[in-house]
Amino acid sequence: MQLMKAREVRLASRPSGFPTLENFEVVDVPVPEPGPGEVLVRNAYFSIEPYMRGRMNAIKSYVPPFEVGQPMTGGTVGKIVASHAPEFPVGTWVQSELGWREYAVGPAKFFRKIDVSQTPPSAYLGILGSQGLTAYVGLHDIGGLRPDDVVFISSAAGAVGSIAGQLAKHAGATVIGSAGSAEKVAYLKNELGFDAAFDYHDGETKARLAHLSPDGITLYFDNVGGEQLEGALSVLRPFGRIIACGMISQYNVPTPGPRNLAQVIGKRLTLRGFIVLDHQARWKDYLSEAIPLVREGKLKLAESVVEGIANAPQAFLDFLRGGKYLGKLLVQTHEDRS
Repeated sequence: MQLMKAREVRLASRPSGFPTLENFEVVDVPVPEPGPGEVLVRNAYFSIEPYMRGRMNAIKSYVPPFEVGQPMTGGTVGKIVASHAPEFPVGTWVQSELGWREYAVGPAKFFRKIDVSQTPPSAYLGILGSQGLTAYVGLHDIGGLRPDDVVFISSAAGAVGSIAGQLAKHAGATVIGSAGSAEKVAYLKNELGFDAAFDYHDGETKARLAHLSPDGITLYFDNVGGEQLEGALSVLRPFGRIIACGMISQYNVPTPGPRNLAQVIGKRLTLRGFIVLDHQARWKDYLSEAIPLVREGKLKLAESVVEGIANAPQAFLDFLRGGKYLGKLLVQTHEDRS
């Protein structure tokens, strides 16, 4: 293959507070030939997710931080264009964690084959990807979902939240969601079948939940933390459960914890955090439930697609501010979809 250039997004510097465009750089790099046992993949889409903000900081966490001057990484799907691994012939669609770049090269073990015959490749970054597994594990393994539950989900129009809400509805639960705009609220109720939803800008979460569920909630799927966690604590019934999946409100400008955290004691609540990486053994169970629902149109995930890798940093900043994107945020690395 003739040596060519491709673009990748690197971490230029570590942010202090909310990131800026100066913390990123988009550079042209040569695309090498794959070596023995390696493949070269032309990435089609890569994922933008909240946890990536934490990786911009030089702190110890469940995944290592991004390195300054090195390409950022994350979930991506693409097609093999050169291969020295017999089990991965040219033309095979694969998923990997070598995102934020137009081309990825590496050992075959870095890549996982995906079936795009009946579902689009992008589905493996959302509804059939880690967001779907996160929603499934959170509800069932962490939250102990029951058909009689009244479930509140924050950031419910996002990838994890929207999948969690639909899975809870399929299990028979009553589902309430919060979102950042009237458009998203309508989407939750009219497209995804939520029983109720509200715009968190329109008043305190406690008051909105008390109005929508006068008898309280039994299960809270937390993607936000902050004021919405505080509101959920106020309306949870005794022996209620909290699934601590994410706290995006704390990632850039941390604020003090909920003022009513003591309710965990009086109400005998269970609050449990989790990382989906600890639950990879559940992939088969999740996909066996999700794939039929997706193919029947009973499990949906809206996709917001930003075209062009050079636009990825701005899309990430807009994503962290909330409100702009619906469902799963993806970057399409090339202009065409071949």
